[in-house]
Amino acid sequence: MLEHLLMENESLQFALDSYSGQISITRPAHKIFNSDSTFQLELKSVQSKKPLDALTIFTDASGRTRKSVMTWRNPETQQWESDVAEVEGSPQVAELAAVVRAFERFPEPFNLITDSAYVAGVVSRAENSILQEVDNLAIFELLSKLVKLISHRKQPFYVMHVRSHTDLPGIIAEGNRRADALAAPVEVIPLPNTFEQAKLSHQLHHQNAPGLVREFRLTRDQAKAIVAACPTCQRNSVPPMPTGVNPRGLSSCEVWQTDVTHFAPFGRWKFVHVSVDTFLGEKSADAIRHLIFAFSFLGIPKSIKTDNGPAYTSREFCNFLQQWGIEHKTGIPYSPTGQAVVERTHQNIKRVLTSRTRS
Repeated sequence: MLEHLLMENESLQFALDSYSGQISITRPAHKIFNSDSTFQLELKSVQSKKPLDALTIFTDASGRTRKSVMTWRNPETQQWESDVAEVEGSPQVAELAAVVRAFERFPEPFNLITDSAYVAGVVSRAENSILQEVDNLAIFELLSKLVKLISHRKQPFYVMHVRSHTDLPGIIAEGNRRADALAAPVEVIPLPNTFEQAKLSHQLHHQNAPGLVREFRLTRDQAKAIVAACPTCQRNSVPPMPTGVNPRGLSSCEVWQTDVTHFAPFGRWKFVHVSVDTFLGEKSADAIRHLIFAFSFLGIPKSIKTDNGPAYTSREFCNFLQQWGIEHKTGIPYSPTGQAVVERTHQNIKRVLTSRTRS
């Protein structure tokens, strides 16, 4: 070390130019410089600043199970291997022990991936470091081993901190999940990933957010995130109908709305002529049949609110509700319900057809 400084340090050369005395080097009074260990200070760092094309090792630990884990994929067999040990202490101490075992086991170049910011910081600063006095004997022994292993290491290594419990793709997230699983308690059984099931179902059926909430018991934000991430739904989403006067007929064939829309995937038959009767043309028998079917699934309600169509204001329908003990309420005739019905029907037709063809 002194010879290197005399050759490279110009200030030291000038300072010792006229010095006629002797220079001696003595070890500091510290545990790391005792007679049983040899400390070498190298100016060339073995820690790489960028990832290496080499083995990748993942470490993790758990204070609950006292497991100290490291896992890696064997480059020859492409199979995952692991080294699990029990270490007393905090999760940081257990993961530090896994890192020490990694440096002891693998002298060749490797990438070290850890989800502990503390361990990543310690490893990145361990090379040629001088330890202070540490009250915790277990931590001091691990730090001493780590500093010695890294300071005497010949092959490069790279250390990186990664966030735990992420759902990102790639080998980094996969290896970290495997390390987490090895450190987790054995009795913990992973619950079914309903979020992933909901994503797969939406890719096929393109349900809206309320439908996903009801079917998979998701939160409203999770359901909205799935719908927002679907490019098909974003291209074919139907905007909410703004407020406005849109009168509906009170009897059949009273008010119609008609228009021609175009659906390009149909080719020569792309012109779709749509006519909408704004009156709900159901008969009382149809309404009664529907309600009986709905009662079998949803139960019997206390009250039902309908429009003023003949299907719902007939004596037959009123007698049916009285027999079931259900209160009947009707809305206000010609109540504003939104923008033009036929335009919304166009968008609904295109949305359903496009979603089905793209799926």
